[in-house]
Amino acid sequence: MTQPARVAPRAAPAREPLRLLSVGGPAAVLKQVGRLAEGEGVHHERVPAAAAALRALTHEQWSAVLVAHDSDPDDQLEWWVEVLSRMSHRPRLVPMITSPSMGFALRAAQGGVFDVLPLPVNRDRFHNLVLRLQAAVDERTMPLPPVQPVALGSCQMVSESGAMLPVFRAIAQAAPSTATVLIEGDSGTGKELTARALHLHGPREAGPFVAVNCAAIPENLLESELFGHEKGAFTSAVARRIGRFERANGGTLFLDEIGDMSLALQGKILRAVQEREIERVGGTEPIPIDVRLIAATNQDLKTLMAEGRFREDLYYRLAVVTIKLPSLADRGDDVAILTAYFLREFGERYGKSFSGITDRALELLARHEWEGNVRELRNVIERAVLVAEGDLLRAEHLPEEWRTAAELRLDSTAPIPNLREVEARHITRVMMHADGQIGEAARLLGVHRNTLARKIREYGV
Repeated sequence: MTQPARVAPRAAPAREPLRLLSVGGPAAVLKQVGRLAEGEGVHHERVPAAAAALRALTHEQWSAVLVAHDSDPDDQLEWWVEVLSRMSHRPRLVPMITSPSMGFALRAAQGGVFDVLPLPVNRDRFHNLVLRLQAAVDERTMPLPPVQPVALGSCQMVSESGAMLPVFRAIAQAAPSTATVLIEGDSGTGKELTARALHLHGPREAGPFVAVNCAAIPENLLESELFGHEKGAFTSAVARRIGRFERANGGTLFLDEIGDMSLALQGKILRAVQEREIERVGGTEPIPIDVRLIAATNQDLKTLMAEGRFREDLYYRLAVVTIKLPSLADRGDDVAILTAYFLREFGERYGKSFSGITDRALELLARHEWEGNVRELRNVIERAVLVAEGDLLRAEHLPEEWRTAAELRLDSTAPIPNLREVEARHITRVMMHADGQIGEAARLLGVHRNTLARKIREYGV
């Protein structure tokens, strides 16, 4: 496997000490926070009310503002979010509240609040907050790079990599014809997107585009799915069914993962391509078809041919034009460009706006191997947008398993963060964005719903 692009090591900048400003709340709470901050080596100051806090924020820079309340401070929360959004250095807001409700937690996340601390403040929870704040303060940021997608009909392909130039050239050359095309590439590299671009740039753009994933349909049903069947052709054939070839008439039929098809079915596909006609299962009359065929595979068809598992005559019928899609790891800086594109796409979908990305998050993205290619990156960024707070994509928004003590800039002697707490918070945020629907939250998290249900019970989410 080709190794992903590596990020050059950077000299660690001098660590900026944390400065916390506590505002209002019971004196006992402020004293407790002061003791915890002293134990963590954090500079901490207390002010009694908002007016004094505004003066402190105007004259000095703070890492975070801790605001203590005894009940849901809806109006005050919105006011503080608005105040901090106007600060040039943007300190983080951390409300401390007796019993934060689900609604308050959701409003806080939507406002870009860094964290919500239940009262009384737990020592481990405060320690974890300090670690996350220090990581956030240490991180440098870069603005999102501009993205100019390559428009191919209504499809958009995003790349600034030389590895994609042969792909764009092949699409431009093959699209105006009706020649069959074979698209090769690993899963997630964009084979269906390429097929749609060929269709939309070709003479059949006004016709239907019909896609079939040959690997997703059981072999005993695939023939009927492709060619249709007559009533009574088999036990469950209670009515005539029009197959995908007929539905694609006048347009394009895209056969994805064609390497998973049986030899018998390959022979029928070959006949359909050669004779431009099909027969429904159980039928006797040939049916003429006018279809452009585009096939795709993530397997090496020549190896399958040598093993006797793919017909040589079908291969050469399909590979009139061959387009090879590179893996994401071979596309260099396209990870950053695609990240910016997906951040804007999902930000618009979920009502969020992103201005930049931290260097640590970008480094984690660049170092990941991306075995699932662009599809995996797209899913990772969608999940990150859902859980992100504020207008920056941070390392903490990326999958937990990517981040180690080194990623969080911890010393080897420093205690490791409570991962159960981090995971519980992550699940809570995703559940809120999924409106409490376990099935949707499981999809976004990439786990089985039973696993998520067990985690919810275990953590008391």
